[in-house]
Amino acid sequence: MKANRQGNAGKRKLIVLGSSGSIGENTLKVVEHLNAHDLADIDVVGLAVGRRVDVLIEQAKRFGVKHVAVGDESQVEAVKDALPGIQVFGGEFATKDLVEAVEATDLAAAVVGSAGLPATMAAIERGMRISLANKETLVAAGELVSPLVREHGAELLPVDSEHSAIFQCLHDHPNRMVKRIVLTASGGPFRTWEKETIEAATVEQALKHPTWEMGQKITIDSASMMNKALEIIEAHWLFDLPGEQIDVIVHPQSVIHSFVEFVDNSVLAQLGPPDMKTPIQYALTYPERGLGGSEKMDWRTLSQLTFEGPDVERFGSLKLAYSVIEAGGTAGAIFNAANEAAVAAFLGRQIPFGQITRLVTEALSAIESKPVDSLETVMEADQKARAYVDQQIGQYDANGVL
Repeated sequence: MKANRQGNAGKRKLIVLGSSGSIGENTLKVVEHLNAHDLADIDVVGLAVGRRVDVLIEQAKRFGVKHVAVGDESQVEAVKDALPGIQVFGGEFATKDLVEAVEATDLAAAVVGSAGLPATMAAIERGMRISLANKETLVAAGELVSPLVREHGAELLPVDSEHSAIFQCLHDHPNRMVKRIVLTASGGPFRTWEKETIEAATVEQALKHPTWEMGQKITIDSASMMNKALEIIEAHWLFDLPGEQIDVIVHPQSVIHSFVEFVDNSVLAQLGPPDMKTPIQYALTYPERGLGGSEKMDWRTLSQLTFEGPDVERFGSLKLAYSVIEAGGTAGAIFNAANEAAVAAFLGRQIPFGQITRLVTEALSAIESKPVDSLETVMEADQKARAYVDQQIGQYDANGVL
């Protein structure tokens, strides 16, 4: 999925979905940096959050935003009281309503999970430039999104550090020159743990990521390596490559963010400190580069770069990614929704950590994948997967046994 080179000159109008999350807040920091250094002229015209309205109110005041969206409809009146004269959208489709109603050129899609899918598709239909941090959009609906991007002349620019790295390394190289792309993984907090210990891990242990500061859901996904499985599927759609040309390697230092091996056996890699402001800025300024607002690489303190193959027996989620690509259809939506439901249950202390991957595996086996012909088909598969996981959780005892 190629981005065009129309540039980013002139006034840009940006909507940030998920502005209270880690990516959303970093996006706003990057906007402030770019504007302050005359590297861009970006006006934040819309903000959307799920529940954290205190953060939303502060951000709206700071950036002079006139349009906001709140997923939790019970908090809409409180936001209206705090932000008089500002248009407030509320409820399940608030983000989609915001995107459709507000004049904007750019969208930062940083909503966690499939909740951001309708709004992102609305932005695509409007031909917007999209900084895509929401990997679930392509995992669940890649078969819909890819042709829609081409039809409406929209741009998808990856924000995930791994996909941004691949995007930068591929540059203008056609796929016939690519032998494989390799996504790096930190290995998460359980990289060296035994399988039995991993399966009994606590919420607190799973949330202690060794290198990245992220939201809870993505941190749990990193601990199970489900995050890397989602990234494999996303890379399949972003770069139009089959699963057999997408690999993963564990790189604990998180300095090399990913690399591309070409058919002549040369390799291009993208390196940098683990700071999400770098790929966010690249997406917002592409094809230009400007003074960075993120941490700089200190080569003097970089003593070693190590690599190891992923252990698919301890982290079975990785194998699932390739089966999802092979199955096609709504398998991606089932995979993603089952994982979201299982992670929520783990964070709610309803199931042990080891049940996350098992529940996703069971959902993929139990629910038939169907051809993707509409967003409604995707969302139906999503709901079936969540219902299946919820039903299974209800049958588990405290030890996670049926």
